[in-house]
Amino acid sequence: MPFPKLPPRAAYIKLSNPTKRNALSIPVLRDLKSQLDSALRLRHSGRAGLLPRFLPGPLKELEKASQERDRTSEEWRRWDWLVSASEWKKQRAGLPDVLVLRSEGPVFSSGHDLKELSQMSREDVKTLFDLCAQVMMTIRRSPVPIVCPIQGLATAAGFQLAMSTDFPIALPDTQFALPGAKIGLPCTSPSTAISRRFPPGATYRMLATAEPIKASDYPEAVDVVKVSPGQDPEEAMEKRVVDVVERLLSMSPPQQAVGKWAYWTQFGFGRTWGDGYEQAAQWAARVMALHARSEDAKEGVAAFLEKREAVWISKGEQEAEVDVDAPPIEVVDTVTEHAASSEADVSATEAGESTVQSQTPETDVDGATTTERS
Repeated sequence: MPFPKLPPRAAYIKLSNPTKRNALSIPVLRDLKSQLDSALRLRHSGRAGLLPRFLPGPLKELEKASQERDRTSEEWRRWDWLVSASEWKKQRAGLPDVLVLRSEGPVFSSGHDLKELSQMSREDVKTLFDLCAQVMMTIRRSPVPIVCPIQGLATAAGFQLAMSTDFPIALPDTQFALPGAKIGLPCTSPSTAISRRFPPGATYRMLATAEPIKASDYPEAVDVVKVSPGQDPEEAMEKRVVDVVERLLSMSPPQQAVGKWAYWTQFGFGRTWGDGYEQAAQWAARVMALHARSEDAKEGVAAFLEKREAVWISKGEQEAEVDVDAPPIEVVDTVTEHAASSEADVSATEAGESTVQSQTPETDVDGATTTERS
């Protein structure tokens, strides 16, 4: 079934895997990344056309580029399209000013394909989560707004995908969930996006209990469609999507882009990594690969596929006991005792993040092409 026609200068990004509940397999993620790259890559230079990282530093580059005194400068060559309306028009000629990410079927996206995951090598698992993080970061740093009509259940990485967009829209009874804890594979990576839209406490409850919620419970996090008595919910949804798209199209595209960058940058003031989503997503992708290697995760996925209760390897058969006569545990001042090791951990973490970032194609805004690891 074709999607409704969009207004001029808007285009769809299609998640097409309805027979598998729109699961985010490696081929599906690669297809999403390809569609996004095509919609965002600058025409003349072939650069990725992404917003700067959400950090205060790039403002100096944008200010220098906007002075237009030296059009041979590195700042102008990098950001001309973002600070000049005429350059935006030239560099993004024929490209959409609003994107609409959507899927078809009763489920928006169920997250990763667990059957595929259960058959992957360790390196393929890492590739899967790396690729997923790349897709989320490309959406996050898109200079044009991305609207996301969520027509059905969104869980795990599918929930993350929807919440990484700029304008998620859902009917009141649409359900969301972070169900990974039930199979020993906590939704660590999806929670990075959820925690930036939902209250931290609510996000952690979803992460820890795997209980679903309804869109109507959190209208501050999702644009919940108002359905009048007797009105068809699907019609109400489509009308709201068109209204939002048309309103966004009425704005200045480059000013919207700079406004988006500035909003998320100032949102992160006082934090080391700005709003931190990009770094959190990369870091959490590594944690997801760590989760996936555990015996309990393998048992949980197998139990899910075999439609049985998981028997956790880590669980003892006896009831837990507390020895009330045991001597008190000596408390160690970890701040003093482990200061040196903590500094080493921080350095190692930063080095690890640097390595991951170097493998992420969209971080190079001047790159003419993108390369995915396989």
